[in-house]
Amino acid sequence: MAKLNNNRAGGRKKSEIDLEVSAIERGVKVPQALEIEASVLGAMMIDQDIVEELMVSLQEECFYKHENRLIFRAIEQLSKEGKPIDIITVGEKLKFNNDYDEAGGTAYLSELASDMGAAVHVHYHAKILVDKYIQREMIGITNDSLRKAYDESEPVDDLLNNIQQRLFELSDKNMSRKERKIGDVISEKIKNLEALQTVEGGQTGYKSGYVALDRVTYGWHPSDLVIVAGRPGMGKTAFVLTMARNMAVEFNTPIAFFSLEQDPSQLVERLLIAETGISSEKIKGSVKMAPADWVQLDGSIERLNNAPIFIDDTPSLSITDLRAKARRLVKNNGVKMMIIDYLQLMTGSKELKGFREQEVAEISRSLKAIAKELNVPIIALAQLNRAGESTTGGQKKPQLTHLRESGAIEQDADIVLFLHRPEYYGTEDLNMPAGLTDVIIAKHRNGPTGEVQLKFQKSQMRFVDIGGADTNSSLEAGMTFSSSMNSEAFTTSEQDEYDG
Repeated sequence: MAKLNNNRAGGRKKSEIDLEVSAIERGVKVPQALEIEASVLGAMMIDQDIVEELMVSLQEECFYKHENRLIFRAIEQLSKEGKPIDIITVGEKLKFNNDYDEAGGTAYLSELASDMGAAVHVHYHAKILVDKYIQREMIGITNDSLRKAYDESEPVDDLLNNIQQRLFELSDKNMSRKERKIGDVISEKIKNLEALQTVEGGQTGYKSGYVALDRVTYGWHPSDLVIVAGRPGMGKTAFVLTMARNMAVEFNTPIAFFSLEQDPSQLVERLLIAETGISSEKIKGSVKMAPADWVQLDGSIERLNNAPIFIDDTPSLSITDLRAKARRLVKNNGVKMMIIDYLQLMTGSKELKGFREQEVAEISRSLKAIAKELNVPIIALAQLNRAGESTTGGQKKPQLTHLRESGAIEQDADIVLFLHRPEYYGTEDLNMPAGLTDVIIAKHRNGPTGEVQLKFQKSQMRFVDIGGADTNSSLEAGMTFSSSMNSEAFTTSEQDEYDG
């Protein structure tokens, strides 16, 4: 059980009074367990070791009786101060807080401490208190939502977002994260490592379909947040759309694609152009299709028809809506990865409107939390600011400092990729292949950074590996990579050893 939100207001809050009134009106009892509250407090004043264990999951809102909240608060304060905890020290702390009489005084403290058998099932009892708290909060959310639902001045979208956000926060509070002994983690890792020995190329994550990139990233891993950034015109959407097609068609990996900028028909047009090789003018309908084109189209789209790709084009998608949609997609469709095009088009909390940097920071942080909760990689596209356009030396290569609107994006991401096409700026070498694109791995929390190269096929609106399916000219030329785990650089041959 994760620690619940703190609220140190003394006495009854308005929401609690409303809860009691609501219960009286319905002829029911507010969820509570007063005997268990007393039992748990008694155990905490008898055994100080229990206090440290219960502080992970309990706080004063878990106690319904006001006197019990005050006593728990005093115990918590003593624990933080590293002082002994017993009936005497708790009484002295209550006096210091001016809460002694309000908490029941000597008589009530003695009654609690006399419960010598309270420690036997204290962890189970603590879980009951958390459950009762969750029930009370759910009733409060429901009552508040019911009131607002009758208020026709309340926008429906705001009402839905508010309910979803509060329910998610409540669910998040009750998530269980138990510590694990390192030996158990090592044992699990060894088993996974043994299983990976049979996997071609030592691939540990979901294959992107870009061989050169997978060699460096080892594939996309569950719970990772991957940022793909670049200036307009670099082909970010084409890059992730090609990747979604590769993963869904070639490896049968279910993909959710959240497109905040283009509708599904536009994305499908791009996929058809890339899949069939038919010109964009014909696919878009500006040039008439020849009979041979129809034959080619029919012969190429079957695999796309059956591909597990789910497209959502909700504009100005809020983080609350994304979380709800993502949960459904994982549960109902077995989605293994999500792509968001793009991050800066999402919206955060209403309270942060007008504070764009804070809003983007909240979105970035929430994307990482969703990836971790659902145990899927999330790839989010991001725009860069104009600072990269003025980079000296003619290369104009992007850097982490160029991420637009918030440094939190860099902080939250496990991997940051930049797309850079030299020909876009007219800086390509005469011997450089057309469409050459640098994929710059600027941050890699669990592996090396560096660059790989792909080719952008403009006519087909897709990216492909250079030199065929199994090779990449940059790697075979001995390109260097820097490890995010140390400051040394190593060559391609050393990289092969690193890959295992």
